[in-house]
Amino acid sequence: MAISVFLPVRKGSERIKNKNTRKFSVFEGGLLELKLLQLKEVEGIEEIILSTNDEDCWEVGERFKNSIPRLRIEQRPDDLGRAETNLQDLIKHAGELSNSEDILWTHVTSPLFNAANYENAVKKYANIQKPGYDSLISGTKYRDFLIDKDTGVLVNNHGRLEWPRTQDLADWFEVDNAVFITSASNFRNGKRTGKNPYLFENNRINAIDVDYEEDFLIAEAVYERIYR
Repeated sequence: MAISVFLPVRKGSERIKNKNTRKFSVFEGGLLELKLLQLKEVEGIEEIILSTNDEDCWEVGERFKNSIPRLRIEQRPDDLGRAETNLQDLIKHAGELSNSEDILWTHVTSPLFNAANYENAVKKYANIQKPGYDSLISGTKYRDFLIDKDTGVLVNNHGRLEWPRTQDLADWFEVDNAVFITSASNFRNGKRTGKNPYLFENNRINAIDVDYEEDFLIAEAVYERIYR
């Protein structure tokens, strides 16, 4: 199947300075370099669209133009590169850039989600459409105590006990932001998922999402323990 990868990296990370290009393990180009190396090995991808308004990210991407012929670097418009940018507008932009029928949206902030994981996700997406699913979202099962800060009530307790066993809590699904796949037409309508998404279960290591400084340090330590 024809599928594009959309990889957005914007300038001005607020929680982690230079998050996308700060050195990560042995990668001088940081999380972006690692992600491009991972995507390079994924079969079944028609193009990789790197969308950025960051000069440092652009420079890292340029290093891979010869080794990854499928790589396209697209200048992010200023109005789509701000912290307050409406996500739907960026999703529509991804749909307009793509040359494929389907789009896989991913982030450099999922450094433990590797080439094999992407291939499994793409294959699963190709197979689930016949049963009626129209999109795929990656994440992990979530079964732990969630308390409403205003009421102090366990929001995922569907039993009669005030404090049930964790295994008796409702089975939730926590999105890990590693993969969203759906049709380009859905993207052009501002949607990364369809009406009936397939929940692609990930393990807790591959699902590590770098959002805060401690996440960066944890992801780096885990990566070095597993891959070095």
